[in-house]
Order: sequence, then C-alpha cells, then structure tokens
Amino acid sequence: MYRTKIKQLIDWKLSKGRKPLIVQGARQVGKTWLIKEFGKAEFRQMVYVNFEYEKKMRNLFEENLHIPRIINALEAFIGFSITANDTLIVLDEIQSAPGGLTSLKYFCEEAPEYFVIASDSLLGMNLHHKVSFPVGKVSFLYMHPMSFYEFLLAINEKGIAQILEKQQWDILPMFTDRFKEFLRYYLYVGGMPEVVADFVQNRDFQKVQFIQNAILTTYEGDFSKHAPDEVVPRLNMVWNSIPAQLAKDNKKFVYGVAKEGARARDFELAIQWLVDSGILLKTFRISKPSMPLIAYQDMSAFKLFFNDVGLLAAKSGLDSRTIVAGNALFEEYKGAFTEQFVMQQLKAAELNYIGYWTNEKSTNEVDFVVQHKGEITPIEVKAGENLQSKSFKFFCEKYKPQAAIRTSLSDFRQESWMTNVPLYMIGDYF
Repeated sequence: MYRTKIKQLIDWKLSKGRKPLIVQGARQVGKTWLIKEFGKAEFRQMVYVNFEYEKKMRNLFEENLHIPRIINALEAFIGFSITANDTLIVLDEIQSAPGGLTSLKYFCEEAPEYFVIASDSLLGMNLHHKVSFPVGKVSFLYMHPMSFYEFLLAINEKGIAQILEKQQWDILPMFTDRFKEFLRYYLYVGGMPEVVADFVQNRDFQKVQFIQNAILTTYEGDFSKHAPDEVVPRLNMVWNSIPAQLAKDNKKFVYGVAKEGARARDFELAIQWLVDSGILLKTFRISKPSMPLIAYQDMSAFKLFFNDVGLLAAKSGLDSRTIVAGNALFEEYKGAFTEQFVMQQLKAAELNYIGYWTNEKSTNEVDFVVQHKGEITPIEVKAGENLQSKSFKFFCEKYKPQAAIRTSLSDFRQESWMTNVPLYMIGDYF
C-alpha cells in the first residue's frame, strides 16, 4: 500500500541540518509499516528495536546517554555493524524505554550523522507525566489513518485517484457514480491499514468489522493499561458516548450524554487523554472568523470525532447492507458519517486550524471553519440532496470570506459566493 507520508520521510533524509525524527500517531495507523518500508527502500540496512516487545533493551538509555555506548549496544543486539551513512536506526515505541526520548537530544548534538527515527503512540500522554523531552532537537511527522485518496490507490483505482490528485474538474463528472460507490465503501471500511489490506484481499465486510472491533478492543485495553486508574471509568463513558454525540442535530459534545448530570470538570482529563492519544479528534467552536482562528477559540464548546470513520461504523454497529442502499448511508445518524469523514480528511490534509462556528445563541452553525495558507474558509457539509443552508448563507453574507465551500454529493461547480466541492474531493482540495 502507498502512503503519501513517504514523501516527507524522503525529504527528511535529504534535508540539511537533519534532526532525529519522531513519528507520532494513534496505534494501528501504520507508523511501523511506513518506517520499515522507508528503511528497506532508502537504506542499505536498518536497525529496528521495539521497546514494548524487547524488554531486555528497555534499560538501554538508563546507564548514560553516551552515543558510542548506545551504538555498541545496538550492534550487539542486531549482530552487525552500524554505519552512519547508510543505516536507518528505528527506535519503535520509544516511550517504553526510560531515557529514550532524552537520548534523541544527544543524537542531535553529538552524532547528527546518524539517521534516527523514533516512533511513539503515547507521546501526547507522556508529556503530561513529566517525561524529559528534547525540545528543539527533533523533527516530527504525524501519521493519520489512510485518506480516501490512499484508499483508492489501495483498491487499485489509480486512475480515478489521479483525477483527485490533479483536480481534473472537467473529467470528474464522468466518474461520479464510481466515486460515490467507493466513498460508501470507505465510510464503512475506513482507513486503518490492517482493515484496508484485508478488504483489498477478501472484500468481506463481515471480516472488516471483525478487525475493526479488534482495534477498538485494543484502544479500550490501552485505557486501563496506560491511563490513571481514577480516569479509566470516565474514559469509557466519553468513548462510548461518541456515536450518540455525533447522531445529534447539534454535534457539540454534551457532558450529560456521557453521564447524566455531568459537568466539564468531571471529564476534562479523560477527554484530554483520548485526544492526546490520537484516537479522538477535537474541534473547537470559534466565535469569529478572523486571523488567527485560535485567538477566537471557545474552549468550552467543542466536537469530538473518532480518528477513523470505519471505527465509528463499527462502534455504531452499522449494518453492511447500508453500503448497497444507495446514498442513504450519507444521511445515517443525521449525517454523522459524512461529517466524520470530512473531519478526518481535513485532519489528514494537515490544515493550520480546523474549527466550527456558531453564533452566540447557537441558532446558526457552520460545520467547519478552517485556516490554511493565510486564508479562512467556511465549509458546509451536506449529507443529503437538499443543499439549502440558511446558516451558511448567513455566515457568508455577514463575514464575506474570500472563499466558501459547500461539500456534498453534487458535482463540482462554482457560484458567485461559494464553491460546491464533491465529498470525495474534499481531502484533496486544499
């Protein structure tokens, strides 16, 4: 399978002033696979240590952080000599080795000739536990589940994937039905690489949901394994409430849905843990669409999404028969899957900021307001055939943004005040 992040890894390898690289992302999004594929393609040899599995290696950094000693220990572990110019050193699940993150500082300062990549699924949580972090001495790459574009490549639809990549608006309408069919598949299968790989091989939707449920179980196992004991019950309450939160007309997170009578202070730590782990995505309300959007962020109002639409489908118990029921899937649960899909694609596109807007009384709402390359763009998500939106029109008339996007199942077209971008195109539009 092809992952677009391979380009960033190659850029990192060729960059001047290269620093050790930390690859972040939730579990099961393909970090290790990508790093190994990169190592095989771009280096003569690779040193790979997974500190979660190799318990005897966890004390590698505890005695001291002298780089020649660390290199010698790695050579003894793998059984061959490490040559700086053509060896990739991969320190996987580095959070499991005390002092591992700190060692990256010394690789940067004392031995910059080595190519070092560290991977950490739990870095966000560890930073809240006073782990010494090499500020300014590392670079970052964040992995997301596979985008719709990557999904198309995986199922061998390279031709129409190129249409998205090249934004060939004139050709796009010729393949609308195929795009909609594959988008329905994606809403059910999602972008977890293990799930996609099995779907490519077997086209078995029951097996798809079996693997998704296994991933959900792995995530839930991390709650009790890594989170503070007193937070675990609230983690489960938040986690289990997400399908119901997204099925509301107003998808703003409501504490009372997770637990009757609950307030913000009851769930703040649990929500932060889930977001830091990368398994939930969070977007805040912005009070005004002005630069920078983060300055107008309302910390008390936000939405939470899963990191993958396929996991939402599995958690919701979505029946696979919905896939063949035309476009009804896009309107299921009041458009929850469609808005989840858009959030996931925007996140994968790594825009500068993703928020949403409501007025003070919440009588008007715009699904997403994004900041990218110096511009602020409102995005209205339409799951059904009714493309009218008073709130979106009101927002555009009031704030007069340079560009406004409505994303729906309709074909691409530009109007005087907004552009309709097909849903399947939204991740490749920016």
